[in-house]
Amino acid sequence: MNKITKLNTDDILTKDAHLIQSFADLDGLKQVASRTAIVAAKGAYVTDSEGNDLIDGIGGLWCVNVGHGHTEIIAAITEQLKTLDYYSTFYNFTHPAAARLAEKITQLAPGNLNRVYFANSGSVANDTAIRMLHHYNNRLGRPNKKKILSRIGAYHGSTHLAMAMTTPAYSEGWDTAAENLVHHLRAPYAYREADGMTDAEFLDVLAEDMLGAIHNIGAENIATFIAEPIMGAGGILVAPDGYHKRMRQITQDHDIKYISDEVVTAFGRLGHMFASKDVFGIEPDIITTAKGLTSGYQPLSATIISDEIYDVISEPGAMFYHGMTYSGHPAAAAAALANIEVLESNKIPENVRTTGKIFENALRGLTDLDIVGEVRGSHFMMGIEFVKDKATKEAYSDEINVGLRVAQEAQKRGLIARPLGNILILSPTLIMDEKQIAQIEVILRESIKAVTAEL
Repeated sequence: MNKITKLNTDDILTKDAHLIQSFADLDGLKQVASRTAIVAAKGAYVTDSEGNDLIDGIGGLWCVNVGHGHTEIIAAITEQLKTLDYYSTFYNFTHPAAARLAEKITQLAPGNLNRVYFANSGSVANDTAIRMLHHYNNRLGRPNKKKILSRIGAYHGSTHLAMAMTTPAYSEGWDTAAENLVHHLRAPYAYREADGMTDAEFLDVLAEDMLGAIHNIGAENIATFIAEPIMGAGGILVAPDGYHKRMRQITQDHDIKYISDEVVTAFGRLGHMFASKDVFGIEPDIITTAKGLTSGYQPLSATIISDEIYDVISEPGAMFYHGMTYSGHPAAAAAALANIEVLESNKIPENVRTTGKIFENALRGLTDLDIVGEVRGSHFMMGIEFVKDKATKEAYSDEINVGLRVAQEAQKRGLIARPLGNILILSPTLIMDEKQIAQIEVILRESIKAVTAEL
């Protein structure tokens, strides 16, 4: 039996020279001191290779909703591997874990979203949604109805098609597939785009932007509108009240399907299993999700579609030519079932409605600091935007790396936060208590003050 060899920091980082990290400055990572090795995790904390305990302020990557080290989930994965380590869901095959999970998800999802396709990432879940809708329109004799409405500031994934739907800034210097299929609407970025408008006035502007795009492109050419309930990697952008209802109505009026990208927002982050209906009052045609589905214990995503779409793509002669080797992997499905049980039995989404608001309010209190222009978000999905001048909202130049500087100061003080240009993102585990929340607020305040002094 192979034993896991315990490596020290130097050993890890020497071997790590062969690893290509994601969304990274690869040249910068050639400097060993710029890398951090995480070797253990428990609850709301992770431990680095130097033995430092750090609050996991980004929840792994928006995903460790129930916290690290849940023995129930680990046991469920282990037992599943002992019984059935792997079998595919191709052709006529299924297995109990995938079948049970598909049923459970449809019980949680709103409306008539009663069919589930499993993959292993949010990117593939979104690619799958588009492929399904293109096939759906082909089956209906509408081969031209293929274009996609997305939004500036969107993040829908890093596969070739998902990146085409993602905000252009993320694909700078990179090619994406099907760019001519995607039209990006205005971002609901009130801090930068509303120009003194009320929420209602800004909503009208955003609605007119969508209507103008539909008029110019032609509804007969548009398959779908895809939107995150709260935009994540685009900077934690919260649309004005009523935005999603308004956009849903416009899409329905023009026979355009609505995809709600809940890769981040589902499974408790905003206080509900799914945010589309319970938080924003809409029943989309498709919901995509991943991350909190297993709390990161296994890679798994789900594309949840309406009965109406399924009825068309499952008609006689309509072969479903789409599949991934690991779709509905038994261990991943077992992890998701156990994760959902933890969420439900511990009432984590219900608790988030209280603790998430405490977290939100704690971070909003940082707006008294000189370089904090805006704190925005909801519950355990928050962003802090730093500015050079609060009155004019003048941004720091990219070379200043203000978000990265604050993140580095925070890590010195025991908190992992995610820098995104002039923005710092916090998306911690959903099990944070008031003491830990207070600690995060103190660390952020000290870190921002330290960076302000340097600047």
